[in-house]
Amino acid sequence: MSSRFNLRDLPPLKALRGFEAATRHQSLRDAAEELCLTPPAINHQIQALETALGVRLFAHDGRHVVSTEQGRLLYPYVRAAFESLLQGAEAVRRHAQGAPLRVQTYVTASIRWLAPRVPLFLQDHPGVALSLTTCAVDWTFDEGHADLGLIYCASAPDPDRYHWVPLFDYTLDPVCSPEFLDRAGGHLDAAALARQPLVANYTEEHNWARWFADAGADVAPGTPYLMVDTLAVALEMALAGRGVALVNGPFAAADLASGRLVRPVDHTVICPGAWGLICRKDAADKVPVRLFINWLRANAA
Repeated sequence: MSSRFNLRDLPPLKALRGFEAATRHQSLRDAAEELCLTPPAINHQIQALETALGVRLFAHDGRHVVSTEQGRLLYPYVRAAFESLLQGAEAVRRHAQGAPLRVQTYVTASIRWLAPRVPLFLQDHPGVALSLTTCAVDWTFDEGHADLGLIYCASAPDPDRYHWVPLFDYTLDPVCSPEFLDRAGGHLDAAALARQPLVANYTEEHNWARWFADAGADVAPGTPYLMVDTLAVALEMALAGRGVALVNGPFAAADLASGRLVRPVDHTVICPGAWGLICRKDAADKVPVRLFINWLRANAA
């Protein structure tokens, strides 16, 4: 195999691990702890790298180190190289293991939208193995541990790096049980809604303020929010008649259609961005990824 670069020009590769960790932590001690080495060993690696490059990569600041201009210039290249190596190693492991298609989404999107559709996809494509993982807090696509994600993006991801297929809007709709609405006196306006128990996801508490502002109501909730950690929990509280939840997508569609939930106020806020499917651009043409994207897009309703 021919090579377009001279391997002898590479800096000492072992030293790059110490450099990357020390730069990320800005600490030799923390880098040593992460790599199960001693601080002098990390310092030796950095000195070897500085000698090979003929520059200073760090300046000492008490117990910490601070990257020099040259160190800041080098770091993104080293980080990108390590990320590429990790992705290659993971691809080899997964290929050897016949690994399934890994799909990432959030807890509520999984429970209330994606999970019911997965068995139907597998019926149509029995040759595809699939692994569905969920996260409660991190809203970004974890490309190191997932091949495909169903996530919300406020704006379209970088088209040079990602393949993005929007599926539906990020909409804000208050919902509650019919019994709750009857106790509140029937159909409400925004000001009356503010006096009701409102359930808020602590990572999306601002969405209630966004909804009231868009509804033209200069009001604040009359009682503190009932704080929960996922929309799935908020919807369960709404179904139990304990408060009003704020849905950010089609995750209450079945309950609204059946009458188990109702909209107490006829006002919907359409936010920037969309819910959609995301994968690395170089993975978009892989057969399992393409099959899943095409099937889900056709069966999103």
